[in-house]
Parts: sequence; structure tokens; C-alpha cells
Amino acid sequence: MWWAAWWVWGAAAVALAIGETLLPGFVLLGFALGAGVVAGLLALGLSVSLPGLLLVFAVVSLGSWLVLRRWAGVYRGQVKTFDRDINED
Repeated sequence: MWWAAWWVWGAAAVALAIGETLLPGFVLLGFALGAGVVAGLLALGLSVSLPGLLLVFAVVSLGSWLVLRRWAGVYRGQVKTFDRDINED
């Protein structure tokens, strides 16, 4: 039962967080937070079946993604514009 080991979920959280630095967009960071919460729950001794763990992972991932999109995302009707070129200095 590899899915019940906390370090598996912790390693997945670290891998997803590293992936977020390579592919920014706050998508992988939401999944990393979800995996981190599941790893924390398993490290505290919570014994849950695979569907329960996946439910916690999905709910936390979706919630964190929505919060990150609201906090740091582009708002409706907003367009990202750049005023200067970093190579002109």
C-alpha cells in the first residue's frame, strides 16, 4: 500500500512544487499543496482509505487553486501589459 505512506505524498508535493517553478501558472502549486496536506495527515497517523485520501487531495487542491487564482491571477477583463523591456537598461 504505497499510497498510505506519508513520504510518497511528501515526495509528490516536492516534485509538484519544483514543477511549478519550471512551469509557472499556479496549477501545479495547488496540487503540491493538496499532496502536502495529505502527507501531513498521514504523518499525524490518520488512517484513511485510498478514496478518502484522493477526496482530501482533490478538495484541498481545488480550493488552493481557486485561492491562488483569485490572489495572483489575471482578473476578468484585465490584460497583462508590459511598460518597458528588461533588455533596455
